[in-house]
Amino acid sequence: MAVFVFPGQGAQRKGMGADLFDRFRRVIGAADEILGYSIKELCLENPDQRLNQTQYTQPALFTINALSYYQRLEDQGVRPAYLAGHSLGEYSALLAAGAFDFETGLLLVKKRGELMSKADKGGMAAVFGLREDDILEALQRHGLRRLHIANHNTPSQIVISGAAEEIQRAKPVFDGIAGARYVTLNVSGAFHSPLMAEAREEFAAYIARFDLRNPGIPVVSNVTARPYVDGRASQLLTEQITSSVQWTDSIRYLMGLGETDFKEIGPGNVLTKLVQQIKQEATPLSAPRPAGAGPEAERPSPVAERPSPAAERPSPAAERPSHAAPRAIAPAADVAEGSGVTAGSLGAASFRSDYRLRYACIAGSMRDGISSKELCVRMGKAGFMGFLGTAGMTLPAIESAVSFIERELGAGASYGVDLPSNPALPEVEEEMVDLYLRLGIRNVEASGYIQLTPALVRFRLKGLECGANGAILRKNRVLAKVSRPEIAQAFCSPAPARIVERLLAAGKISAAQAEMARRLPMADDLTVTADCAGSSDHGAAAVLLPTMIRLRDEAVKQHGYAQTIRIGAAGGIGTPEAALAAFVLGADYIVTGSINQCTVEAGTSDAVKDMLQGVHVQDTDYAPASDMFELGAKVQVLKKGVFFAARANKLYELYRHHGALEEIDEKTSTHVQQKYFKRSFQQVWEETRALLREKSPREIERAERDPKHRMALVFKWYLDHAFKLALRGDEGNKVDFQVYCSPALGAFNQWVTGTELESWRNRHADVIALRLMESTAALLAHVAQRYAPAHPYAAMNAA
Repeated sequence: MAVFVFPGQGAQRKGMGADLFDRFRRVIGAADEILGYSIKELCLENPDQRLNQTQYTQPALFTINALSYYQRLEDQGVRPAYLAGHSLGEYSALLAAGAFDFETGLLLVKKRGELMSKADKGGMAAVFGLREDDILEALQRHGLRRLHIANHNTPSQIVISGAAEEIQRAKPVFDGIAGARYVTLNVSGAFHSPLMAEAREEFAAYIARFDLRNPGIPVVSNVTARPYVDGRASQLLTEQITSSVQWTDSIRYLMGLGETDFKEIGPGNVLTKLVQQIKQEATPLSAPRPAGAGPEAERPSPVAERPSPAAERPSPAAERPSHAAPRAIAPAADVAEGSGVTAGSLGAASFRSDYRLRYACIAGSMRDGISSKELCVRMGKAGFMGFLGTAGMTLPAIESAVSFIERELGAGASYGVDLPSNPALPEVEEEMVDLYLRLGIRNVEASGYIQLTPALVRFRLKGLECGANGAILRKNRVLAKVSRPEIAQAFCSPAPARIVERLLAAGKISAAQAEMARRLPMADDLTVTADCAGSSDHGAAAVLLPTMIRLRDEAVKQHGYAQTIRIGAAGGIGTPEAALAAFVLGADYIVTGSINQCTVEAGTSDAVKDMLQGVHVQDTDYAPASDMFELGAKVQVLKKGVFFAARANKLYELYRHHGALEEIDEKTSTHVQQKYFKRSFQQVWEETRALLREKSPREIERAERDPKHRMALVFKWYLDHAFKLALRGDEGNKVDFQVYCSPALGAFNQWVTGTELESWRNRHADVIALRLMESTAALLAHVAQRYAPAHPYAAMNAA
């Protein structure tokens, strides 16, 4: 069956609709009354060149698109299988799907055009001949940070939008790139960019007056490149104003469903050419067919296929607000097989609400910016949340990354940062908290804690305020990563009184904050880490999750908390089956890790990503953790193609059995220095001492007194050195790469074999997160149907 696509702004031309006005006089009469001017005169005569002014263009195109659709229905009686529209054209698609009548649609478009015409502080330009990654790299390299991707028209035709002066500065940049062509567009504003935020907010208030219906034919959204789901029309139309138009992926999604017959409805053939180009340059996206689509959709639909009765007669077109109860904003996801289970309904609604997310899925932090600022931005824009991996980063680098994230995501953005425990250097943790408080960071992922520290408690309590009726407002949220019950117990309890008293005495918290500390737990959310990359206690999710949930329930009851503590699952989540298992076990949200390290946005080397792309589930091992080397703590790392795990474990065995470097036998000592370190123990110690002189002179004094501690510092140098080799992709030392990795990545690699995600160069953190959640929802719907009515799985979504 056909896919009907509707053009947006740019398709207008003088004389459009000439053969339609007399045929649909009643519709035109309604339009004239709503607009206050003659739509026929505007389109046919273009007085004062108004047809190219946004406030006139948009109502004119919407009307001509609508008339063209009505003509197609009357003349051919063909009902499409799917609908899509480019930017403004999406309103025409929703009209055709029965989401609103003509009058309502024109009122919305009129308001949209008026608001967008006022945004005169920006510009747009089309870039031809370059892919998105090349464009983003050029923008970043030349400091053009106020430019954003506005339209993904085709893989090689992309429109950028942003500050007018930067649009002009970008021209010589792209003119200087071989094969690229840069065309400045004649528009008044930076459409589909964060500069339209004010227009978006005004439009959100306006569209709330109307009660829109659910589309009766699947309409692919510009924002998600997936069909609308029930209850989301108002929100997606609002978000569209500042979001990129995902036209390429919208067509690829439809291609993945086997759709090849695209019919452009409206003036011109702009979209027809774009679709042809996408077919030539891109591969289909694999995705489940939405409910109500496909061959069964050929039967008559309850949605009217003719102009609505309101449009058939001249009407005063009153802008009456709907008297229905406000509809809650539903999450953005496809309905899985008509079951009502969606990607956005998985997990706890309170988690999504508190963090302003569409999905209960976050990307956990990975040290040294492997979970990068770009990853956080991609996740945040798609309705997920990412955590910046700050462990190992300098404070200026953290501040720069946070500024980038907030600039890209806008005010009130959903993102977080790592707050790693540093028992050896507590002053580093204190400095990090100082920075976080100064920057106003709200969400931290507390990782590696074996006991609560003054720095972590200070961050938690400094965000407390007293609200109405004595309620505690928690501005600073803590998601604690835990793998052992005693650590979970500490985070489920109020802050230790001794630490609170010390902070109060030092004037670091207020008396009110000290009082409130007794009434709430240290963590808002506990992320239970099972067999994960990096630090791991070898725990099994099926054992840990139920145990932690019971522990949580007991703590909430014991302390009488006003709000519960949510439980998340991390470790081993690389496939829909693993994610479903976590949700069925009671997880309120899931946290992905290893699979994000093998994405375009991950801040590690291409050499590492090439290695990780070929990982199987059996290709990992355990090695000593640098930060807790002396305690024998382990991290899970890549084994395939490297010697790191074997060498690191050998170093730990030497540490256990010797009191000093000098006690190691000569043969072993020579082998380690030549093969592992490629330098002498003394050279390593000099390098280590130079670093410690800046960070912690006390460590040097201790090492000079204690030969075994000096040996530990020398051995830990190798662990850190191996990590840095991997981070920068030192091909000459690949066998020593330390790469955190869990079997989840091997499972993911197997899952996506044969799809466009098989290559890491096509993997984006938000794309794989959405694919994972959508497939999990579809799997849950299948399982629920298979076992119904004995096992009502859907009840678990009531959280």
